[in-house]
Amino acid sequence: MTTDILELNDFIVLIEQSNASKTFIQKCEIDGDAVGFAFYGSGNVELEIKHNQQTKYLTNTTGLAICFFGNQKVEFSHKIEPDKPLQSISIFSKLKNMHLLSQAEKEIFEKYLPQLLNPQENFVKGPSFYMTLDMQLAVHKIFNTNYTGNTRLIFLKSQINELLAHFFGLLASNQKDFFSEKDKNKLFKAKEIVSHNFSQPPSITQLSKMVGLNSSKLKKNFKELFGIPVFKYIQEERLNKAYYLLQNTDKTVQEAAWEVGYESLGSFSNAFNKKFGVRPMEIKKSFSNKS
Repeated sequence: MTTDILELNDFIVLIEQSNASKTFIQKCEIDGDAVGFAFYGSGNVELEIKHNQQTKYLTNTTGLAICFFGNQKVEFSHKIEPDKPLQSISIFSKLKNMHLLSQAEKEIFEKYLPQLLNPQENFVKGPSFYMTLDMQLAVHKIFNTNYTGNTRLIFLKSQINELLAHFFGLLASNQKDFFSEKDKNKLFKAKEIVSHNFSQPPSITQLSKMVGLNSSKLKKNFKELFGIPVFKYIQEERLNKAYYLLQNTDKTVQEAAWEVGYESLGSFSNAFNKKFGVRPMEIKKSFSNKS
């Protein structure tokens, strides 16, 4: 597990990633009252939250953006599996430092997250969303930048600000208010199913039957809730997995394409280049040079 701790503006930022060879538990605590945000670029992990003799769980966190209030009485634990490497970005601002934010930033926090600024418990869960493509791209850039020193700090500052702006933009749109809790659970179940079967995903008709929503409602509501169509989400999962395979294993480009469900190498290469701005062979060469 590697953790990069940065101070950017009035925020503490933790950039964490793990390529564990075996299952392990990563624990952390918050020093004082703080509002936190977490963005999960990868890692189908289980987040355990303990406070007031209670235990809460957030599972299948890949691609999620969450916010919360917590203090030193709360213990957070990531259960990280070896075949599900973790990439997460956590952003914290101490409540006592909120007055240091710009007036515009303070107004946004007060308008959209009053329950976190005036907490009634040691841990308060705020809204959570599936990240939009823009947010996923910002996370990807953070973990794959080649900048160093002060240039890297300037770059990370821009990406952290972008993530927070997108998060508050989603809050403003109130996307989740359109769905009942029952339908939201069905949509999250659908996302979990395709996340585990992205190389051979079920058809929309099959997925509809599996979660108990008709096809048109599934397609429409999935996009509204998660900000991305079902099969675009599947493509994103495939390409993210392929990038990991090319960067961290000895699999060839062809083998990586087959493993994530692409039969055509040309289609795979074009989709990969469109998402990451480089051809898969360039990632493979970079991995080979490091080995």
